[in-house]
Amino acid sequence: MKIGLGTAQFGLDYGISNQEGQTSPSEVAKILEAAKQFRVSVIDTAALYGNSEEVLGNTLPQDNDFKLVTKTIRIDSSRITAADADRLENAFLDSLLKLRCSAIYGLMIHNADALLVDGGEILMERLVAQKHSGRVAKIGVSVYTADQIDRLMQRYELDLIQLPLNVLDQRLLAGGQLKTLKTRGVEIHVRSAFLQGVLLMKPENLPEHFAAVRQHLEYYHNFLRDRGISPVRAALGFLSSLDDIDVIVCGVNSLCQFIEICRSSDPLPDIDFSQFALDDAATLNPSLWRTA
Repeated sequence: MKIGLGTAQFGLDYGISNQEGQTSPSEVAKILEAAKQFRVSVIDTAALYGNSEEVLGNTLPQDNDFKLVTKTIRIDSSRITAADADRLENAFLDSLLKLRCSAIYGLMIHNADALLVDGGEILMERLVAQKHSGRVAKIGVSVYTADQIDRLMQRYELDLIQLPLNVLDQRLLAGGQLKTLKTRGVEIHVRSAFLQGVLLMKPENLPEHFAAVRQHLEYYHNFLRDRGISPVRAALGFLSSLDDIDVIVCGVNSLCQFIEICRSSDPLPDIDFSQFALDDAATLNPSLWRTA
């Protein structure tokens, strides 16, 4: 199964469509047990996801077989120094303590631009050192844009990358970045499968920020309805049909949501989803949303 468990909601009240708030520890335990039953292998978290790492550390059994992937703190300096690298490294060691483990599967730089400014190689050297120490099996970065990917691949050897991709946001697929990464042997984790819930909401219930694409989304939902396909099934089926994707990271608030996702993740290879692709950053990049 390509589904990976995203845990932002375990530590934060996260997502535009989230009406349930932060997931309770008891619900987290149920979700993790279901993940084991569905043979979900990857759990994705981050130092910046509130207390998500601590929740996982308190809930996961010590002998679990999950592949834990976390992301570093943000380093927003215009020039990276050894002090920045020390801060990042110490925060990662703190993440291990919170997760209650001595080693994890993956560690990613949370903001790709930190690797692209002057001195960015200092951060990568620290990640490589953690890999050599045995604390991390794979190192990489979380990205937003094609330009970031192109520039990173010119400078670094990456094991792992997390990127946004969904029915509306197919820019990295159309631009060839997915194929390039796979050719270079990079493991690809996709986030934003539901665009923070936008693809699952009724178009009329979306905030005014999405007014310009409301008609487009109405057409999409009518297309699915005519074919008897649920929005969850469509979003996951589209991604599951792409061979270059290794993991689809899906954040959930409840056991019910997680079970629906796991049961809806088979590929949908016979539908042309390219007709629904947009190229509007204001719609596709959650950091640009005006939803207040």
